[in-house]
Amino acid sequence: MRSHHRGRRAVVPSLLAALTLLVAGCTSGGGSDEEAAPTTSSAPAEPTAEPVEWTPSNDLIQPLVAGRPGSERGLSFDRAQVEVPITYDEPEGERLPMTVVRAVFPGQTDKIGSLVVNPGGPGASGVDAAIGLALTLPEDVLRRFDIVGFDPRGVSLSSPVECIPDETKDRLVASEPQPTSAEQLDEVFALADEVAQDCADRYESPEALGAFNTVDTARDMDLLREALGEEQLTYLGYSYGTTLGSTYAELFPDRVRAFVLDAAVDPDADAQADAEAQAAGLEASFDAFAQNCLALIAGCPVGPDPRRFTDELMLQAALGPIPSSAEGETRQATPGVVLTAITAALYDTDTWPQLSQALAAARNGDSAGLFSLADSYVGRLEDGTYSNQLDANVAINCADTDQEIDTDEVRRLAAEWDARYPLFGAGTAASLYTCTPWEAERTPLPERDAEGSAPILVVGNSGDPVTPLPGAVDMAEQLTSGVLLTWQGQGHTAYPKNQCINDAVNRYLIDLVVPLDGLTCPA
Repeated sequence: MRSHHRGRRAVVPSLLAALTLLVAGCTSGGGSDEEAAPTTSSAPAEPTAEPVEWTPSNDLIQPLVAGRPGSERGLSFDRAQVEVPITYDEPEGERLPMTVVRAVFPGQTDKIGSLVVNPGGPGASGVDAAIGLALTLPEDVLRRFDIVGFDPRGVSLSSPVECIPDETKDRLVASEPQPTSAEQLDEVFALADEVAQDCADRYESPEALGAFNTVDTARDMDLLREALGEEQLTYLGYSYGTTLGSTYAELFPDRVRAFVLDAAVDPDADAQADAEAQAAGLEASFDAFAQNCLALIAGCPVGPDPRRFTDELMLQAALGPIPSSAEGETRQATPGVVLTAITAALYDTDTWPQLSQALAAARNGDSAGLFSLADSYVGRLEDGTYSNQLDANVAINCADTDQEIDTDEVRRLAAEWDARYPLFGAGTAASLYTCTPWEAERTPLPERDAEGSAPILVVGNSGDPVTPLPGAVDMAEQLTSGVLLTWQGQGHTAYPKNQCINDAVNRYLIDLVVPLDGLTCPA
């Protein structure tokens, strides 16, 4: 039961705790309690939004970004809340508050408007993403746009869905990552059943739990557009954010100004095809990591055979969990922790050296580095509690699909994929059962061709571990106005990691100059 399509790693990890203190003081109106029997519907609705009332937040956010790359830009930060309907069947009914942050560059000239961002997940914080991206996006973009991020319904500061106990999350991370035997798979199924029951018990109705879905989040995003005073939306979405963005474009094609969908999730793939693509992508990325490590002049800490080294480490952890040297840490690393850490590091080539060092240290009996990577990936905080990242990931993913895969099919796929993808196959197959026992109203994603929208730029990366390039190709083909831009790089997402990509995306966002369909940028 693993989380996929994770968003970009949080840039400001302490932001949630700090913002929570002030969000409680903002005007929230009715509907702030997620247990309040919401219902959700796919029927179109046209509610209204009040203009955003920004509250200056430099005193809160500046200390958190001080000393980070980009902090010298002199950005100013504001926060606000936009109220959205719990159910779009009753657009003027009970509402929930959606937390929004904007970052403003001091050298703005000829401002175009707002660039709304989503980092993926589902479950990653758009508030955090806006702050992080304002530190890293090209200044040409910052001069023309405010960077605006929002926490989608059910995520972080926007009525977070919370129904998986922290102790259960620890068990999920530590659980068998390569379940192939009947007993191992039975344990996976039992844990997924337990999670589903805990969440059903936490929310009073299937409609309440089903309110956390992508279709309604896309409608929320249109209310944000209205509240910002924008006639059309300019948007940058990563990973799952491409699903959200393409859903918005399908519902509101005439309100698209410029959409960049980076690391696209394949809109044509069902759950099984999507999961297999991820297993294959992660396997290929591990091989790329291994090759990179072996090419190091200083030597590879996990050489001469990184895959064999990792297999032996997994066996070592299975025979006796590996302790950590971190002060106060009592957890010991199981094979589940090892593979979670590997998965986390494969998202970004910048973390590959950290991964090789962590694996080598664990082989010598110290798992501190592995826990650092794994905890960042699953949202585990220093005090042992978790963010609601995993809760939201499961709730939104399951609300978005009506596909259910039974235990017999999972057993068959686990055996097949274990042979085909030795590190990631069985665990990825087992994750397909997650939504089968889920007791919530479903709002399946619509077909997304966004007919009538302005050109939409779809960006793919030939070395993406979790959203492989064929997904971007399929999304660009399915969208009536889709244009494909490819980077021959490694890691999850492409913009703003490469100058060729940056030049094409910047011109599109600022001047609406669409690159040649199929343009490929070298690594």
